[in-house]
Amino acid sequence: LEGLSQSHFYKNYLTLEHLRTNYTTRVTFTPSPISVASGIFSSDIPKLDRPPVPKSDDKLHEAVKHHPVIKKYGTQKRGVTAYVLTQEEMIKNHFPVKGVRGFDDFSCTKNNVHVTDDSPLYGLDCEMCLTEKGHELTRVSLVDSDGNCVLDELVKPQGRVLNYLTKFSGITAAMLQPITTTLRVVQAKLRMLLPGDAVLVGHSLNNDLIALKLIHQHVIDTSLLYQKEFGQKFKLKVLAEIVLKRQIQTDENNGHNPTEDAEAALELAQYFIKTGPHQVVELHLEELWGYKPKEESSECSPAPAPSHRFTDILRTIGRSVTYLGKRADVALDLSNQQWYSTDKEVLSSFRRQTKNLFLSIVQFSSFSDHLRRLSAHQELLYQSVCSDLRDMCVVFAGPFPPDFSDREVRRLFRCCGRVRNIRMLNTSVRIHAEVAFEMLEGALLALKVLDGLRVLGQPIKVQRPVKESMLDLDLYLDTLLVDSLNSKHLYAVKPSQQMAQNVNISQKVNQYVLESKGPSATSRKLTNGLPPAKKKCKQPHLTTLKLSEETVREAFDHFGSVESIVLPSKRPKHVRIGE
Repeated sequence: LEGLSQSHFYKNYLTLEHLRTNYTTRVTFTPSPISVASGIFSSDIPKLDRPPVPKSDDKLHEAVKHHPVIKKYGTQKRGVTAYVLTQEEMIKNHFPVKGVRGFDDFSCTKNNVHVTDDSPLYGLDCEMCLTEKGHELTRVSLVDSDGNCVLDELVKPQGRVLNYLTKFSGITAAMLQPITTTLRVVQAKLRMLLPGDAVLVGHSLNNDLIALKLIHQHVIDTSLLYQKEFGQKFKLKVLAEIVLKRQIQTDENNGHNPTEDAEAALELAQYFIKTGPHQVVELHLEELWGYKPKEESSECSPAPAPSHRFTDILRTIGRSVTYLGKRADVALDLSNQQWYSTDKEVLSSFRRQTKNLFLSIVQFSSFSDHLRRLSAHQELLYQSVCSDLRDMCVVFAGPFPPDFSDREVRRLFRCCGRVRNIRMLNTSVRIHAEVAFEMLEGALLALKVLDGLRVLGQPIKVQRPVKESMLDLDLYLDTLLVDSLNSKHLYAVKPSQQMAQNVNISQKVNQYVLESKGPSATSRKLTNGLPPAKKKCKQPHLTTLKLSEETVREAFDHFGSVESIVLPSKRPKHVRIGE
């Protein structure tokens, strides 16, 4: 929202539960003061915020590169939401959609919750017979994400049965004779069983939902996932046999088993999502699609360096994006821009959108003009945000012994991170210091590690400044630590051996015991409140290593895969690690 800053975002952060949980990617940047939309698209993404960019498709075989599955979904693994049909796709493939003619008397499930990549998948399959009213439901099966059958019901058709279609449905007159369960009862059971964010999975699922007279907004259709040329579709039996190595719908079964079919469709979707479209096509190209790629011997020129502009990264990872507003100089393809002369037309067009785009930027010219007239207010807001951020990086410490200098304070606190500034606070009785770190993580570490440290026999206290901006800061930071953007990131420092031996660091971290190789690791004493500046002794292995990307990766790789390492200076003593 234009005009809302990071200050607004973090002041209301604790109340933005859905924003924190439903979106796994947030990108922070400073937009252009002239055009917010242009600033968004043309800004370079900071290294820590960049999503993983897929490798170039230049070396793909032609057969794979132009395969219908690759053309539709790209080559990269993506989550559940990438394969959920849009409303436009549902209408095109004849799914029941609310508000579309012909589905007025259909019942709707309660799936009004935003779907995420963690939303549960449910497999659905139905069997029908032919009655005076057409094809009517006779049996329905529903399986959960683990393949457990949660519903398997026979249903009594409303019309007189003309053909039980036993060869396909497995239904006979004897099976339906005692059944009293109606379509309405089954609809009610499905509404009760399906959570709000459930994604229904099936093969040609539109036919099942029409038979159920049920509208469900979030669906994945395996007949559309495993695409063939010219809109042709594979039979579920063929996909199960080739992909899952399983026999279904065999002659011995006397018709289809909807529970078996629902489970097969579910597993096909799960396999596709987990494996990714590129691997699915390569693994089954010859057996399923019937052709083998030819070996290509032509040498490829080296790929150009990838662009880190926001708009280029979105295009590279296959995300749909659009701009709606007045004609403007926006760093975006013209095909992705929609120009309108009035704000009313902009809003009306946005509301008419049927496809769920990854990113839509809507710019109302009247509001933008109003904000430009408030440039002085924007500058004050910016200064306020900067002031709050500076306060977060500041700690107060003391009391220190008499004649304690700012240089000695810097030596003491730099073990937690780079110190930007030291201000000594001298009174007639005691000495305190205001320590400003360059990064918030340094201040947090100082509060945890140095508070209570004994300097020349007396403990010092380390605390935050007492200001309005610091109210509830601990609560905010605790929530931010478990935020999806931060939960896999670490801030690590490399203190000197002498400092590591004297600060209050627990010997057990995350269930791992820290091993010290020094002969007297815990018996060293502080000199003038600090470890000795120079002393020859045997150094532990880690403290003798230069802090580099290689040494950090080597130290942390055995905890899990390290995705990124950021060293903030040429001679770093701290590092950011992303897993």
